[in-house]
Amino acid sequence: MKKIILCGLIGLMTVSMAHAQSLYNTVRETAQKVVNNPGSKSDEIEIAQFEIKALNYISAQATKRGLSQNEYFFDSQAVNMKSFVDDCRFYAQKAGKISAAKKKQVVDCFKKASMDNPLFNDSDKQTTQAYIRNTQTETPFSLDTDWEKAYDQATREVRKIIK
Repeated sequence: MKKIILCGLIGLMTVSMAHAQSLYNTVRETAQKVVNNPGSKSDEIEIAQFEIKALNYISAQATKRGLSQNEYFFDSQAVNMKSFVDDCRFYAQKAGKISAAKKKQVVDCFKKASMDNPLFNDSDKQTTQAYIRNTQTETPFSLDTDWEKAYDQATREVRKIIK
């Protein structure tokens, strides 16, 4: 009986480990498919490239800093990053129907949330803020972002802009 229970526990641990980072991997693989699809539009490719870069940054920094790489951490960051980027585009488009100034306010709101919520407090601003300095990008966000906190801040603030 003990062997059956032990085998069951080992099986559950194996399934749990295989499931680890599944949302993270799904977001990354979806972005990679957009980049590799010859039918993707240039703005879609640019956004997908940012998503891949942001996810790679999180993984590299977590490894570099010896942080425990648990499923919740990676999945939460990936899902919130994806929602953050998608909602920024959605609200910017919605605000653009009102005025160009409102659209700029929305994008600035998301950009500020990204900068206000660092995940690692990385001193390498040249790398982390490369997308912010690029005024032509669809994703003017910091790579060093706690996407969960930034998403909460941005969605709370954007409601004040678009009523």
